[in-house]
This record gives sequence, C-alpha cells and structure tokens, in this order.
Amino acid sequence: MSTLKPLADGIWVVAAPLSLMGFRIGARMTLVRLGDGSLVLHSAVPIDDALAREIDALGPVRHVIAPNTFHHLWAKPALERWPDARSWAAPGLEKKRKDLRIDARFDEDAALPFARELEPLTIRGCKLGETVLFHARTRTIVSSDLTENFVQVDHLPTRLYLKASGVYGKPGWSRLLRWLYDDKKLARQSVDRLLRWDFDRVVLAHGEPLSSGGRAAIEQTFRFLG
Repeated sequence: MSTLKPLADGIWVVAAPLSLMGFRIGARMTLVRLGDGSLVLHSAVPIDDALAREIDALGPVRHVIAPNTFHHLWAKPALERWPDARSWAAPGLEKKRKDLRIDARFDEDAALPFARELEPLTIRGCKLGETVLFHARTRTIVSSDLTENFVQVDHLPTRLYLKASGVYGKPGWSRLLRWLYDDKKLARQSVDRLLRWDFDRVVLAHGEPLSSGGRAAIEQTFRFLG
C-alpha cells in the first residue's frame, strides 16, 4: 500500500492502483486536517493496517466522504476502521450502495460542519454528481473527477486509450466521457463559479495532482462546455 504524501500544509494524498475495463487509471485519496486537529478523509482507497497507523498519527478521522457516484468503492471499509466518523455521500449513492452507512448527504447545500475550512461546490449538469472542496488557506481544490492529468503511462493499452481520449500528457477531460455532462449550460455555470475561487493547486483521482497552474488547467478542461 502506498504511504501518505504531503501535498500542502495540512493536506496529504495516497495513490493506489485501480483498473477499469483493463485500463490502469489509478485512484487517489485525500486527507485534510481541520483546525481542531481532526481529519477529513476524501475518496477512500484500500487502507491496510500500516497506512491506517500513519493516518491515525495525523489525527482522528471524523469525516469520510464519498464525493460522487463513482468514488465510493472503499468508503465502507474506511468507515469500518473509523466507526465514529461521520459518513457523507453524494446524492444517489443511497440507492446505489444500500450496504453503505450514509449519515448525511454531501453537496453544497449540506450543513457541513467544516464548510468554513473546506468550501463545497457541486458540479451540476453532470451525471457524476460530484461536489468539490476549496481549501482557501492553501489555495487547493480537492476533487476526484474534476479533471485528469496523465503525464506518463507505461501500460500500452492505457496509453492508447488516453491518446484516443485526447488527454494524454496534459490535463483534461476525456472526449469519450463528455456525454456525462448532460446539461452543458448548467455545468458551465458551476465551473464559472468554481473559477471565481483563488486556487492554484488541484487534487484529482486519476493521474498526477496539479501542484500549480490549476486554474489554467480547469479552464482548459472545460472549454468543451462553451
């Protein structure tokens, strides 16, 4: 299991392997330490005992977030490790994952107790139903599927897929998955609101995090919305 890697002050990430339809796209979990010392665990990956000890050394896990309708596979094991944590899930997961304990809905209208430190914004007009978080103190957006950033891929089938998608070697959103944005006008409005934030760094699930230049990357990613 990969170990925690610091990304910014109070933010850590963990990368994990993930294959989908034979393509090696990977996954990433983010941990954010709040002002009270507790942790928000966003988009869980598989967590073994060694990684759990590393996480526990950072602080108590108080929140486990499944941020969209696709990033939820390992939320249940995370909640089993930290049963006192509150479970937040994107709208729709209550139907998709009846086995998953869900304490509260996760979107920008939810009463998030950490909203002053992690401001939410829901990307509407997209079937993913993702809500991203803005950590103003470090100018970081925490997301899963806001964009992708595959810099280099050794696996040939995956590399060919990414080239066909138009996203190999640069941040972007696969042209093969643009159908997920079924209301482009509404999605454009959400992205324009997001671009009003003063951010530079973007955490994402697939590919490498954007340690700088995040605003330009998001602008480029969503040009297809018009």
